[in-house]
Amino acid sequence: MKPLYISLCLAAAGVSLNTHAQTVDPNTEPRYKVIVSALASSWQPRQNGASDAAQLLSDTPGYSVAAGGGVSGLPYVNGLGDDRLKIRIDGMEITSACANHMNAPLSYIDPSQVSRIDVLAGVTSVSAGGDSIGGSINVKSVAPVFANTPDSLRTSGKLSLNGRSNGQVINSGVSAAIASDTMSFGYNAAYARGHSYEDGDGNRVLGSLYESINQSAVLALRRQDQQVTVRVGTQHIPYQGFPNQYMDMTDNTGRYANLAYVGKFGWGELDAAAYWQKTDHEMGFFSPERTGMMPMVTHGRNSGYTLKASLPLADNSKLRVGQEYHSFRLDDFWPGIPGSIMMGPQTYMNINDGKRDRVALYGEAETQHNAQWTSLLGARWESVRMDAGNVQPYADNMMNAADAKAAKAFNARDRHQRDSNLDLTAMGRFEANANTSYELAAARKTRSPNLYERYSWGRGTMAMTMTNWFGDGNGYVGNIDLKPETAYTLGFTAHWHGAQPDSWFVKLNPYYNRVKDYIDVDVLGQFNPYMAMNARGALLQFANHDARLYGANLSWSVPVSALKFTGNAAYTRGKRNDGGDLYHIMPLNALLALEYQQGAWASQIETRLVAHKDNVDARRLEPETAGYALLNLRTSYQVQKNVQLSAGVSNLLDKQYADPMGGVYLSGIKVNKGALRPLPGYGRSFDLGMVISF
Repeated sequence: MKPLYISLCLAAAGVSLNTHAQTVDPNTEPRYKVIVSALASSWQPRQNGASDAAQLLSDTPGYSVAAGGGVSGLPYVNGLGDDRLKIRIDGMEITSACANHMNAPLSYIDPSQVSRIDVLAGVTSVSAGGDSIGGSINVKSVAPVFANTPDSLRTSGKLSLNGRSNGQVINSGVSAAIASDTMSFGYNAAYARGHSYEDGDGNRVLGSLYESINQSAVLALRRQDQQVTVRVGTQHIPYQGFPNQYMDMTDNTGRYANLAYVGKFGWGELDAAAYWQKTDHEMGFFSPERTGMMPMVTHGRNSGYTLKASLPLADNSKLRVGQEYHSFRLDDFWPGIPGSIMMGPQTYMNINDGKRDRVALYGEAETQHNAQWTSLLGARWESVRMDAGNVQPYADNMMNAADAKAAKAFNARDRHQRDSNLDLTAMGRFEANANTSYELAAARKTRSPNLYERYSWGRGTMAMTMTNWFGDGNGYVGNIDLKPETAYTLGFTAHWHGAQPDSWFVKLNPYYNRVKDYIDVDVLGQFNPYMAMNARGALLQFANHDARLYGANLSWSVPVSALKFTGNAAYTRGKRNDGGDLYHIMPLNALLALEYQQGAWASQIETRLVAHKDNVDARRLEPETAGYALLNLRTSYQVQKNVQLSAGVSNLLDKQYADPMGGVYLSGIKVNKGALRPLPGYGRSFDLGMVISF
């Protein structure tokens, strides 16, 4: 085994684990929560002042983020990520409307607007969502607050400001709310901006700058055991650089409306929601490192509803039944450039009138058999319909001959596809004694391909490289005949803990995942990115291949007086059955921390370890990365009840390292003398933060 490298980190706030999931009071302070399975315990990490909501759970074992732009990382759980996770924001399903997934679902909410995140890894209940094989991430924004007594008003607000020296990053947020005991109104705005960051050698990572603006409003009405909540919001990203992509985001505007109802009745509980979300997205070049003209425009629209009823069957049993509908529409086109022989005169139609509609029905029964045994059994059926219209290349000339031929073949095909998917889940929890519990879970989970996996059609090298959300510098083409992925997952969790919520614990979670028809790639050929002879890229087609993923997560906490020793470790392997490793698998990594809290002070010393990554995907020419360790120092002080100050240093030793999940450094190919190297990680940064509540 390759040696691990060790460092230390001082953090702003502690990490705690409660032995049982708790009911959330909307008037309490924000928190994040991670659940290993539907019956497991909860993990509450610190808020870390990140610009990207995907980074909020970066201290969670088995969780990693594939680098993108400054606010558009792609989350991975136990080796499966992006579209293989069901990601919902306040119940809304948001699909990436971009061939590079630059507008990933978690990019649509600023970290300062998040109050709670539930992550169900591996085996998930059918009520937590379908069309996924890796787990679910449910994000909740700040809940409406109400006055405690009639004829009174409750007002509240918060100001937050965080800054990082590396990249001159500014994150700010403001929220305010006013409420009676039956009506509540709140407003939230957030702004994030960062210049291109520097690596550990002091070199600027070109094209990594960004700016993001989010606004939202919430109106809620309640009476007795019923509540109606209306949320509306908008996001504008004027620009966002992607150093591991051929293109940058030159504009992204998203708007949404969300209506939710919760009611309690004599027969049980009813939870209903309807939502609409629209994205207008553009790609091109805006930074000095990338010049030229190649406009790309995408319009996406999500709409849908969810209905869920919870019915008590007996004193210790509950039945949940539900029905869901989600519709996604996509138009992706590249306007022709006047006078260009290669990119004109026609508009290139990448996805024309793309349609993806899902209808789902599910039911599950949760039973507490006695003081020791609890079980959860569920089934979910989904119908997924997909289609796309005719396409066209830039031109039919010799420069576009490959695309012209591919467009003719694509238009001649019957493109309508329908998948009937079945999910099954079984979980059991055994409380051996007051300090020990065990969970065993098994599931069959299914995911249908996304629109790009089935309907991207270009066969020219340039067109293929424009479809790539992996950051690997390669080119991709779709496959209409793709089958849905079906994962058979087995997971086990052993949890040893003390009697009190904040006492010691050790948790071990091994898992095994066999995926039939895993959507991977077949190699069609190779090319030289940017025509650099020292760089190699692969031309790939999406294809079904059986695969398996397995690993284990370990976490622990040992309090000693005002000190607490915490940490975790994660190991994941992903293999294709016909040979070779899967892409974007995080190598063996660990986190060791020493926390200290006394009065108004809260500090932490944290050790993050990452092993050498030598199990790489040869088909995608994935580069190896060396093992590394980072030293981060943080502390916070509660000046008074409503004011908190924080300070720290990230990567104190200014360690130079490559991100194992970062892909290749495309925007730096010139400074690297025509070679493709792994994307460098962040160098040293001094961080300051302030939160004022009132």
